[in-house]
Amino acid sequence: MVDMNGPCTLAACLVIVFALQVWGADAPILIPKPPATPWINGPGIFGVRPNSPFIYRIPATGQRPMEFSVENLPKGLSIDPQTGQMSGKLMEPREFLVTLRAKNSLGSAQKRFKIVVGEKIALTPPMGWNSWNCWGGRVSAEKVLLSARGMVNSGLIDHGWTYINIDDAWQGKRGGEFAAIQGNEKFPDMKGLCDQLHAMGLKVGIYSTPWTTSYARYIGGSSENADGSWVKPTQDKRSIINKKILPWAIGKYHFTDNDARQWAAWGIDYLKYDWNPIETPETEEMERALRHCGRDIVYSLSNHAPFEGAADWARLSNAWRTTGDIRDTWQSVSGIGFSQDRWAPFAGPGYWNDPDMLVVGMVGWGTPHPTKLTPDEQYTHISLWCLLSAPLLLGADLDKLDDFTLSLLTNDEVLAVNQDSLGKDHPSSRLWVKKSM
Repeated sequence: MVDMNGPCTLAACLVIVFALQVWGADAPILIPKPPATPWINGPGIFGVRPNSPFIYRIPATGQRPMEFSVENLPKGLSIDPQTGQMSGKLMEPREFLVTLRAKNSLGSAQKRFKIVVGEKIALTPPMGWNSWNCWGGRVSAEKVLLSARGMVNSGLIDHGWTYINIDDAWQGKRGGEFAAIQGNEKFPDMKGLCDQLHAMGLKVGIYSTPWTTSYARYIGGSSENADGSWVKPTQDKRSIINKKILPWAIGKYHFTDNDARQWAAWGIDYLKYDWNPIETPETEEMERALRHCGRDIVYSLSNHAPFEGAADWARLSNAWRTTGDIRDTWQSVSGIGFSQDRWAPFAGPGYWNDPDMLVVGMVGWGTPHPTKLTPDEQYTHISLWCLLSAPLLLGADLDKLDDFTLSLLTNDEVLAVNQDSLGKDHPSSRLWVKKSM
């Protein structure tokens, strides 16, 4: 295994091997299953803002039951010894060096870990799942729960996979305590859903847009009406008001603060904010709202951020889409993955270039099917996204993970390349490498 606090030489070599091997359609599973003895995975660093809820689950493989502890745990934090869930609040900006420990009847493991209390969060790229590439507009609370259980039952959670993100099509009417967007009939209890996912040791993401209407034709974060009222448009009906093409445009009245406060009250941990073209004023408006909502919410911009605004996206958000939507074809994956070099200088701890979600496993945008990528292409896809320090967001049906896909997603040495605390890649015309601490 690779020590995250040292060079990732072996991991980098494994990445290159995976990218170059040619196995044909019936590729063998190259990654061995983890041993029964404990091993602690995940990053070596975690960031939280002062007075924000601290939520971190120690990802560890090995036979259960397992007992967790933290040496030099800061005052204000506690740990559940059975699950490894750390929680609490830290009030003052500073750094804490701790040691994570896990043990079972077969052995023990430890890992150095740095807690950084300051202005930056997402100090390593987020890892998790997003509903769109699997369910599209057919997403529901039941499907989200199935995916969450799949992430836990498959053991992905023990390798650092954390976020369960609800994409477009959850939105109902505006209302409630904050005059914010509420869940529709498919999501009748958003707070209860968040509580269930948090109880599993997962974090929760949500989707919105500054437009009056989302891509999937659900209510957005602005309106032409002062009360925020909205009528669902037909797909082909558009109108021009004040030189804006509605409904896919930003309305006169903005409800950014309302929605951010509602998300914090529900317990949301991640926001995908989606419109095109992405522009600085709306990005900055939501950044302010999230910073004052009382909770750390990872802020991800989508889609196809203009390159000329890269410095702004890095200043204002935690991740930004560098491309249009990915598909499960080699043309799409290679075209996106091998064209990221100009973005590299803008990424680092707290802000990440996002070449879109992973298209392995069962994907299909509403009607899931096995990915069209060959096994060789899937090895390259995962390896390249790890080298790019990209957010790793699965689009697969996690309730139906096959052994090959699971092996791709649980290679801890390759995931360590993605989660390295330096967060820098160095693409060139001949060789792709990644610097590490």
